[in-house]
Amino acid sequence: MEVQYYHHHDEFLLEGGGRLPGLTVAYHTYGEMDPGGGNVAWVCHALTANSDVREWWPGTVEAGRFLDPSRYFVVCANILGSHYGTTGPLSANPETGRPWYGSFPGVTVRDMARCHKLLADHLGVKRVELLVGSSIGGFQCLELAVMYPGFARRVALIATAARAYPWTIALNESQRMAIELDPTFGEERADAGGAGMAVARSIALLSYRGQQAYDKTQDEAGREARLEGFRAASYQRYQGEKLRRRFNAYSYHLLTRAIDSHDASRGRGSMEEALGGIEARCLIVCISSDILFPASAHEVFRRCIPGARYAAIDSDFAHDGFLIEHEKLNNIILNFLRDE
Repeated sequence: MEVQYYHHHDEFLLEGGGRLPGLTVAYHTYGEMDPGGGNVAWVCHALTANSDVREWWPGTVEAGRFLDPSRYFVVCANILGSHYGTTGPLSANPETGRPWYGSFPGVTVRDMARCHKLLADHLGVKRVELLVGSSIGGFQCLELAVMYPGFARRVALIATAARAYPWTIALNESQRMAIELDPTFGEERADAGGAGMAVARSIALLSYRGQQAYDKTQDEAGREARLEGFRAASYQRYQGEKLRRRFNAYSYHLLTRAIDSHDASRGRGSMEEALGGIEARCLIVCISSDILFPASAHEVFRRCIPGARYAAIDSDFAHDGFLIEHEKLNNIILNFLRDE
């Protein structure tokens, strides 16, 4: 499927007090929606992914999988502030005719969720059978489940958290510091801050993979005397440059701040009160070696969401386990979907 666009022409007010004169939302769909609209699976993507789920989440949008397009009408929308088609820093500000760049107003996860709901209304989606997301995608799913209790029948929250903990915020701040040290950041051009963002990505990868994964995939035989050329070092530079070529530093800086703002209990009393009103049947999935959102961060879901089911995936690949361990994840979610 090709990317599609929804244009919202009314003013969109942001939680932090900013405003957007209008919105464009990029999205992909797979399969066909039933006449009654009862077969929708809605995917919320992670930080630098896009709306094309087939591209970044292997083994999911396939026959016999939990996003089987012959069974479900699968929808994924690109998040607000991103680089891949939805209104963001490289979009033109209708009031100036020029890209926003660093003047793009700050957004929160709740803003992203409200943006998704506008698209759902446009598509005629009143209720989804499955709402699924990992990492910041899980943040969005949680907000949708809290803000719109009847929107999802089932929710799968994978490798995520109910709020941004100091560990996550500190990691994000270190990444932003790297971007801000790039002397081009702040210039009105699409590639501004690119070198700093490459460093930021290398910092992020440490938290996405962790020691077990690095030692398993980047170790090398032989211990001859050398001072450079190590596989792990090359991997960091390669991954940093790879993101530099496909993303932009303004969006990266903006979205990490949105992650920091995440707190499902903000303005809703206690976390128990905030999550206790979720009506959807919830599945919580953690990755055993995840150091970004460890198993302990998932306990609040088990404690506060009525009837939440819990599963742990044993993996050496830390946070990235939700992408790599797709066979294990598929079995867990299929069992959740079969359970009435």
